[in-house]
Amino acid sequence: MGIVQIVSLGLVATLLIVLLKEQKTSIAFLLLLITVIIIFTTVLDQIKYIFSLLQYMADQAQIESVYFKTILKIIGIAYITEFGAQLIRDAGLNALASKVELVGKLFILMLAIPIITAVIRTIMEFIPGATG
Repeated sequence: MGIVQIVSLGLVATLLIVLLKEQKTSIAFLLLLITVIIIFTTVLDQIKYIFSLLQYMADQAQIESVYFKTILKIIGIAYITEFGAQLIRDAGLNALASKVELVGKLFILMLAIPIITAVIRTIMEFIPGATG
């Protein structure tokens, strides 16, 4: 499915959701979820291609796989968190969406600690007398 079809699906779903939202909010939200799932599954092949391209580039640059995989996990958490928070906001639950975003940021921070530690160690190696 191309971008025109995806945008068209989004526009048609939006019109239906707006029409249904007044009288059948649960059906409107279900239609929203189904539309999002269809769009997401449609772009899975492109996402797989992007990840394989990034893996190839990391291999060519001889980046340690631990760091590369951690960065990919961080990117994945960021996208999934944003995706979930937007759906929760669409349901009218802004406070819950904010909490989901906060938890996503905490998970990202937890995953980033080894990378931050490696960067600090590398910097400390360049500073005379800084290593103990």
